[in-house]
Amino acid sequence: MRKGTILIKGGTIVNRGTRTVCDLYLKDGFIEQVAPSIDRSADREINAEGCLVLPGIIDDQVHFREPGLTHKATIKTESRAAVAGGTTTWMEMPNTKPSALTQRLLQDKYDIGAAVSPANYSFYMGASNDNREEALRTDPKTVCGLKIFMGSSTGNMLVDDEKTLDALFSDCPLLIATHCEDEATIRGNAAAARAKYGDNIPVVEHPNIRSAAGCLKSSTLAIELAKRHNTRLHILHISTAEEAEIFRNDIPLAEKRITAEVCVHHLTFNADDYLRLGNKIKCNPAIKSEHHRKALLPALLDDRFDVIATDHAPHTAEEKAQTDYFKAPGGLPLVQHSLDMMMRMVQRGEISLERVIEKMCHAPAICFEIDRRGYLDEGMWADVVIYDPATEWTVAQDNIFYKVGWSPLEGEQFKGRVRQTIVSGHLAYDRGLFFEEMKGERVLFDR
Repeated sequence: MRKGTILIKGGTIVNRGTRTVCDLYLKDGFIEQVAPSIDRSADREINAEGCLVLPGIIDDQVHFREPGLTHKATIKTESRAAVAGGTTTWMEMPNTKPSALTQRLLQDKYDIGAAVSPANYSFYMGASNDNREEALRTDPKTVCGLKIFMGSSTGNMLVDDEKTLDALFSDCPLLIATHCEDEATIRGNAAAARAKYGDNIPVVEHPNIRSAAGCLKSSTLAIELAKRHNTRLHILHISTAEEAEIFRNDIPLAEKRITAEVCVHHLTFNADDYLRLGNKIKCNPAIKSEHHRKALLPALLDDRFDVIATDHAPHTAEEKAQTDYFKAPGGLPLVQHSLDMMMRMVQRGEISLERVIEKMCHAPAICFEIDRRGYLDEGMWADVVIYDPATEWTVAQDNIFYKVGWSPLEGEQFKGRVRQTIVSGHLAYDRGLFFEEMKGERVLFDR
């Protein structure tokens, strides 16, 4: 289907660390022209005066639950939520049912994405203790990476055999993305909590059970393996002050072999919020004390942390409401609101808008070597977000697009909102309306 042409007039473009009032001309999926004034006919013209024109967000870690867990979410529902929040490209994790542990199962997910996703998409291949040969068959030019759960989370994908880990790190041609929590530490802490509380473990114990020490031990092991084998390693959702100290910022991102991600919820919440939100903010790795939260932003600003993501992981309200600590699942829905959360930090003076765009758009493109995305440059794919900084609104059930229908941000007020989202040159979202005649594109990689 022909994507046609779109002319965006008069917006303030935020790109490569600068703000410029410019027009953009999009043609057949790509940015054809960026100039102070463009006088050309187009199939659609958008007046962006007074608005920010941003590159589409690239979220390198989401869980969209399909196949097998579609009572929580589907690729279609969560991808719609993504574009409503300005995320034009996502990378989805393999811990579905069945888990994406074979090339056939991985392709099944790509087929679903191609059929239903309004956003651009990629899916991680999964690793287990016994699928090494299958995992190593993955094409690094068409798949974002290999996901290794070095700590248990939703699903049964824990890789805890040291010989298997060493073999995967030694041979893998892909970027390896890791969930780092030490399983023995978690089990020991859980046993201690059960001995103290019996069957009534409070959620405030979550950061003690999924402890900072367990995170550091596992991240340290992953880095040791990557250095031993010169593996391209990306450690997901860093949550501790101690881990912030083990990453480099003395070389450009494009030269790093070991990179790190921080998530919006670890930048936003701290352990005191369990008293207010309970299981709604229970996630793995855990949201920890204010001491840890306060250490994350400086590490992001000085480039020890390279990208911002969500780890979007929806569960139903009923699942989250379970009082048994071990039955209430970890994870929270975030992909629709990540830009809102970061823009609030901009308004508070904690980070500049230019740095937000760097960490949510430019840096993921560099980190994953994504083909022609992440920037508003001529010749790039036309992934564009038009953001109205003046709109005031409140997160409520009638404007939440997650299938689970809830958010830990319900009732919170924001200033500024995504107005329109353009994905690979087609209008996908416009002020509450979705345009789904055309779908997103499979993301490719320059590796």
